Amino acid sequence: VQLQACGGGLVQPGGSLRLSCAASGRTFSSYTYGWFRQAPGKEREFVAAISANGGSTYYADSVKGRFTISRDNAKDTVYLQMNSLKPEDTAIYYCAARAVPPYSNSYYTTSAMYGYWGQGTPVTVSS
Repeated sequence: VQLQACGGGLVQPGGSLRLSCAASGRTFSSYTYGWFRQAPGKEREFVAAISANGGSTYYADSVKGRFTISRDNAKDTVYLQMNSLKPEDTAIYYCAARAVPPYSNSYYTTSAMYGYWGQGTPVTVSS
């Protein structure tokens, strides 16, 4: 599966952005997806994950209550709605996919579990 992430940009603290990750090449419903981010000088970290059937989601404590991951199987796209953005959210955001049984309810929070990665989209939160 090929992944194309977009939607990043510059936003003021307290603002919102919606990232999109369009998938192509394989059956969208047979993949679980995750968002990760990497800030300058730091290691890549988990942000959010969603199961293949969309029934399960999981968030890092740092974004819980502010970010929402969702998927539209008709559009083969995964979204990350980011609200109440903080300067510490500044990073390059990556979407990732892992093949699973169709409509699986599993999700994964470690980058090593994902075999497919998008190119990353930068998010800068600054006044």
